[in-house]
This record gives sequence, structure tokens and C-alpha cells, in this order.
Amino acid sequence: MTLSKSWVASANSAEHPFPLNNLPYGVFSVDGSEPHCGVAIGDMILDVTLAETEGLIDLSDEPLFDLPFWNPLMEQGPAVWAALRNRLTTLLAEGSQGRDAVERLLVAQADAEMHMPIAVSEYTDFYSGRHHAQNVGTMFRGSENALPPNWPHMPIGYNGRASSVVVSGTEIRRPWGQLKSPDHDRPAFLPSRRFDIELEVGAIVGTPSEGPVSVQQAYDMIFGYVLLNDWSARDIQAWEYQPLGPFQSKATATSISPWIVTKAALEPFRCNTPAREVELLDHLRDCGPMLYDIDLEITMAPRSKQATTIARTNYKQMYFSAAQQLAHHATSGCPMNTGDLLGSGTISGPNKSERGSLLELSWGGKEPLTLDSGEIRSFIEDGDTLTLKGTSKGKGYTIGFGDCTGTVLPALEDPFAR
Repeated sequence: MTLSKSWVASANSAEHPFPLNNLPYGVFSVDGSEPHCGVAIGDMILDVTLAETEGLIDLSDEPLFDLPFWNPLMEQGPAVWAALRNRLTTLLAEGSQGRDAVERLLVAQADAEMHMPIAVSEYTDFYSGRHHAQNVGTMFRGSENALPPNWPHMPIGYNGRASSVVVSGTEIRRPWGQLKSPDHDRPAFLPSRRFDIELEVGAIVGTPSEGPVSVQQAYDMIFGYVLLNDWSARDIQAWEYQPLGPFQSKATATSISPWIVTKAALEPFRCNTPAREVELLDHLRDCGPMLYDIDLEITMAPRSKQATTIARTNYKQMYFSAAQQLAHHATSGCPMNTGDLLGSGTISGPNKSERGSLLELSWGGKEPLTLDSGEIRSFIEDGDTLTLKGTSKGKGYTIGFGDCTGTVLPALEDPFAR
């Protein structure tokens, strides 16, 4: 597939993340106005809420874009998703007869404030990156026992906090928690000293389910994808995770990028999961290419200083696809809801430069990083800004997600003050 031309000139650059081929969905406001649903096209945002009000978009007897999130459209299913994409393409394509009516509904992205694009129903985070799991297991249990026996057979995950999922740009407060030093008999209640990130891709469930679903059905249920940063307090995690896994160490915040990139936009970049170490059970077997070739990177910027790219990797490193994660999640019969968010798990590659967390990059603090500013980091310090970026490169065009950024604030002096 090659670049599709738009009458919005900025969308026709080979390097711009929001060409006509992309059309990602977000929620925005301008100058304190009510948030509206919008689609990114070049440097602009088309106000989809107003476009529906004025009859330029008509997909249902009931309004789909009168609320400041995309859930009402998501629950309509793939046929309506495709109808919207076709209509937007018609309105924004080069030579469109509707240009005059649409042009006055464009807002400059530079003037917009971005909001959460969905109402998150529930949030589940997985542990499906082979290299990440191997690295972390090696650090804590040695290379011979790095992966638990169940890991190659099914996606491992835990249920996180939907209430603490935030949009890119939201500041992140360093958490307090129980920390246990091997030099002391009792834990202490202190601010986290080993605060970290995890580079992930989040899959958003569109159509709900009742009961188990196949991998293909799960793939069809997924509406789109966002970049996701699973902020993690490693010292809190080390003390609490046995025997039931992460809890408060993962509850501080989860940041997502502001734009939902649809499956249709990513279709040209579909690719297979890596070779299997063991044969999967029938209900989890791959039924086609279900990963995507998405280049990912992490930058780290100390307060008021230049950003350093500290890692580059690719989403195709995942061992299990989002469809397999969703299918496994539903095997118990638990309903999956419109707006459920599934974190991929940390995405790391085989090389040190491809590790998707500071825990791995600094090897638990034993191999600190030197930033371009000359500062040294093992974990995040107050004032540091972490940014995730993701793009897929086509022939003459780029599909981008928009940055997923968060700046870490100091811990509260008294977390119980009212």
C-alpha cells in the first residue's frame, strides 16, 4: 500500500504520523470547551462530534459521538467501524466534494488538549514478551529457572486498576509503599526508590463477549491499539509479589497514547508471532498473522534537559498476540466488555539496546545508564520525563500513535494529609 493523498496538505508528508492511511481516533477540547471525538489528519483534527451533528457522518439512528469517548461506536462492531473509516476517507481524500463543509470543522492539533479516548471498563496487563520475561527471571531466579513452566503455554497476566489509566501528558506522582530491605527484619513505609516504566502496546476491546471466544473471534473483537506505559515500583513489587503477583506496585498509573490506531490502519503491517518453543493447545493456536511490525522507542529527559533515546525495539517481538491474550482471558467464561484494555506486557528484544524497562536496561541497578546530558540513571528520578513512541513505515507514508509521555513528580510529603 502507498500513501493515500488528502486535501489536508500536512497529511501528505511521508514522515507525518497521521496521513489519510491512518485516521486515528481521539478526544480533544479547545480553550476549555466540552471534549469532542476527533480524528487526526495531518496537523489537524476533524471534529467528528460536530460532523455527526451536521449530518456529514450518519451511521446510526442514535448519536454515536455525543459523549466524550469512543465506546458507543466501539460497541457497534466491525461493520460500523468500516463504514466510519470509509466515510472519513471519502470526506478527507484529495478531490473530495465535501471539502468546504469539512474544512470548517478542522481544529489545529497545536491548539487542542487531548483527553482519554475511551472509558476504560477493565484493565488487564500481560507478561507476554519472551525476552523481558527471560531477563527479569534471570535477575531474580537465575537463567536456568528464568521462565516458569507455564509461560510458553499461555499468556500470563494480572488484573490491574482501570481507575488509574490516564492519557499521555498526565503527571505521575511517585508512590509510597512497603519496602523490604534484606538488611532489616521489618518492612518500612517509604516512597518508592526504584520507580520504573514498561514499554507496552495496549489493545482495546470493541465488541463485548459472553463466554469463551476463539482466537479469530478475539481478533475481530479488537477495535484498535495504543501505546501503553505500565509504571512500576520495583521495590514495592519485590516485597509484595509473592505469592499472588503484582498489586500496589502497578496501581499508581498506566499511561496511554491519546490516539487509537485502528486495525484497518495497521493491516499492511501484520506479521506472525515468533517460532513456538512448545505446541500451543488448540484454543490458543495462531490462525494467521496477528502481530504488527511497529517500531518502538523510549526517550528519557531529566528536568529541563535534552531527551536521550534509551531503547528501541519492535512489537513483533511479542510471544503472544493480543488476540491470543483476549481468547485466553475469556476461557473461564468471564465476559469481556467494550472498553476493556489489555496491556501486551513489556516489549524487549534480544539485545541490551532493545530492553523495554529500566529494570532490564540497568540490570537491576548494577549497570547504570549514562544519558546524553551526562546524568546517570538506574531508575527514574523526580522530574524525569519518559516518552514512548511508535510508528510503522509504509511505502511513502508513516502510521504513528502520538507520543505517550509522563513526568514523574516527587512523592507526597505526607500521603495521609487531608
